[in-house]
Amino acid sequence: MLAQLFNRRDFRDPELAGLEITVTEVRISPDLKNATAFVTRLGRTDIGACLPALKRASPFFRAQVARAMRLRVAPDISFQPDTALDYAMHINQLMHDPRIAKDLSGKPEE
Repeated sequence: MLAQLFNRRDFRDPELAGLEITVTEVRISPDLKNATAFVTRLGRTDIGACLPALKRASPFFRAQVARAMRLRVAPDISFQPDTALDYAMHINQLMHDPRIAKDLSGKPEE
């Protein structure tokens, strides 16, 4: 649902109007009162700068989710940067490091 809202891009906040934001995961608390949306900008690392604007727009997102899902009470939505892709790229870079590749090859050193 949040991904559809970001895809529409009809925000009043000028900081969010032109951004392409991807929702990678949403975690909801067991009591369904809080939701944490993990967001990223694919190919960019500046999602942290967008978090204040997302926090300001949180009541809008909450109302839209409640309306679309026909909920009487919608969870409070908070946004966190998703760093999983950055971490995976870092691990991939480490795995291709010649020092690490030497250890993984299984060949004894000369």
